[in-house]
Amino acid sequence: MYQILTYKEQSLTLYQLTSPDGSAWVKIAPERGGIITGFGVGHTELLFLNEETLHNLSKNVRGGIPVLFPISGQLKNSEYDWDGTTYKMKNHGFARNLSWQVSGSQCNEDQASITLRIRSNQDTLNEYPFEFEVLFTYILTGHSLSIHQEYRNNSKASMPLYAGFHPYFKTREKGLVYDTDAKTYLDYNDGKHYPIQKNLDLEGKKESLVLLDAVQKEIAFKLPEADKTIKMEYGPEFPYIVLWAEEDQPFVCVEPWMALPGEMNRKEALPKIGGGEALRTFVTIHAI
Repeated sequence: MYQILTYKEQSLTLYQLTSPDGSAWVKIAPERGGIITGFGVGHTELLFLNEETLHNLSKNVRGGIPVLFPISGQLKNSEYDWDGTTYKMKNHGFARNLSWQVSGSQCNEDQASITLRIRSNQDTLNEYPFEFEVLFTYILTGHSLSIHQEYRNNSKASMPLYAGFHPYFKTREKGLVYDTDAKTYLDYNDGKHYPIQKNLDLEGKKESLVLLDAVQKEIAFKLPEADKTIKMEYGPEFPYIVLWAEEDQPFVCVEPWMALPGEMNRKEALPKIGGGEALRTFVTIHAI
């Protein structure tokens, strides 16, 4: 049987989904933005995590798989206009700074799952004037991690959002080869578009690269140190994959996003959910 373990780590309560033989796991910290802090396969951890940032509540967590909602990326001057009012919002939105509630869990012979939830409150309404409920179900099955998402608009008006994820994959290799049918990418270091070559080298890149035109909603790449190939599949709601790394840090981020940074102000391709409606989608990470 799969198992769900609960344990304390300093001031945080963590949940661990574990395979029957203990060789695969997913670790989640609901109080720290519903973040996945670890995903391991074959007794090998695949995600980078800066433990100090996890436990320092004044910092954003560096590592794991942070949740980006209701926006991905940054806004000019950290603000946007909506219906004649200017709102302030930090990079990547506020979900990663909220405490998520555990609303259910399940184990059987095939998988383990846990569902987390956040709802709008007065603080969120001050920077995002919409009533919402977000449900994430994290599922461990074999060597695969799935994130099933439901974004509910409890307002009468249409609700804009462009959510995303920020997985930190553990590797010192910055020039990974990506198996994708995307043909072009945008380099935010110079603002230019380029054709995709055999590999995309992030060495020395301060800003991110964005794959623009993938038709198949999947991407694969090898983590050399773990000797594992990562295959990520995701819903059509995520038209972009963002690549980012930090110099001298052992990670590469491969991030599915619903829109490009700043879309809340441009409003050219801004996803919206109708009043009283919900958007459901998924991201699955296979370790092969």
